[in-house]
Amino acid sequence: MPAVSRPSTVSPTRRGAALGLMAAPAAGALLATCGVSQAQSLKALSPGMAWLNTEPLLAGDLAGKVVLVNFWTYTCINSLRPLPYLRAWADRYADRGLVVLGVHTPEFSFERELPRVRRAVAEQGVRYPVVLDNDFAIWRSFDNTAWPAFYFIDASGRIRHRRLGEEDYARSERVIQDLLGEVRGQRVTEPLSPVVGERAQAAPDWGDLASPETYTGYAKAENFAGRGGLRRGSAADYAAPGRLALNAWGFSGRWDVQPEFAAVEQAGGSIVFRFHARDLHLVMSPGADERATRFRVRIDGAEPGADHGVDIDAAGWGELGEARMHQLIRQAGVVRDRTFEIEFQDAGPRAYCFTFG
Repeated sequence: MPAVSRPSTVSPTRRGAALGLMAAPAAGALLATCGVSQAQSLKALSPGMAWLNTEPLLAGDLAGKVVLVNFWTYTCINSLRPLPYLRAWADRYADRGLVVLGVHTPEFSFERELPRVRRAVAEQGVRYPVVLDNDFAIWRSFDNTAWPAFYFIDASGRIRHRRLGEEDYARSERVIQDLLGEVRGQRVTEPLSPVVGERAQAAPDWGDLASPETYTGYAKAENFAGRGGLRRGSAADYAAPGRLALNAWGFSGRWDVQPEFAAVEQAGGSIVFRFHARDLHLVMSPGADERATRFRVRIDGAEPGADHGVDIDAAGWGELGEARMHQLIRQAGVVRDRTFEIEFQDAGPRAYCFTFG
C-alpha cells in the first residue's frame, strides 16, 4: 500500500485502508433512495454469542428501533477513534429509540477471547451493547469488508446508510436524526453532538499521515528492509539496516516470524521503523506465557521526551502486560520523518502490527 496522506479507496482485506474514504451523497438524498430491505442481516444475532453490557439480543428485540451497527476490533486504531462519537450518540439518543450495537469481529487470534474484549470494552468506556462475532457470522450477513464499518438501520429493519472507515461523523449523526425523525413523525434538527477524543481516541493528523498500517507477521508483511528478507515460520538472527527509507522497517536480534506476529527470541531484540506521522502505535502481546516484560523506545536514537505516547514515559520505558494496541509516539512538535526503535528486555513478546495517526 503506497504511503499517502489520506486513502481514497477501501481494501476488503486491509483495515488500514479503511481510514476515511467512502464518498456518499448528503444524508437526506441517501435516505430517500437507499431503502433496500435487508432485515435478514440482523438475523445472525444469536443468544449463543457472547454479549457485553446487555442480555443477549435477537433481531426481534430491535424491532421498531433505529439501530446503528458498528463493526470494530479492539486493537484497531481506526476502530478506536470513532468510539467517542458512538458513545455520545448512544447516550444522547437512546431514550428516543436509538440502539448502538458494537459487533466485535476480531482480526488477531487473541482478540477472540472474552476476558480480553471485556477488559478493552471497559477501558475504552463503551457502555452500549457489544456482541462477539468470533466466527464472522454477523460480518458475513452484512457483506461487510472493513474495520470500522457503520450500518444505519431504520425502524422497519432496512439498511438506509452505510459508512466504511472513519470520519463523516456530522453526516452520520444527521442520518441518525433523520431516521429517528421518521419514527416520531417530526424532524430532529437540534445541533450536532460536541465530541473531542482523548489519548489514543484523539482525531488523527490527516495532513501529516504518510505511513501505512504495517504488519510484522509474514502473511501480510510489507516494506521489510532486512538483508535476506523474512525467514518464514522459524527463528533466525537479524541485523537492522544502517539506513532506512521512509516506511521501511527491520529487526535486530533473534526473531521467530509467524503468519500473524513476530516473536522476539532473545532479550535485547528490537524493531526499527522509519515513519512519518504524529502518532505511532504497535499492537503487541507479552507472549505465550503472558509474563509482563519491560521495553524501551527511542526516536532518532534518543529518549522520546515530549514525543512519548501514553504507554511509555519520557525516557521511553514501558511495560508490556497485556495484548492490545500501545501508543508509543505522539509527536509534540512539527511532524517529520523519524526513526523509531523498540527494544525488548526479555524474550517472548510478540509484535503484530504498526498503525499511525
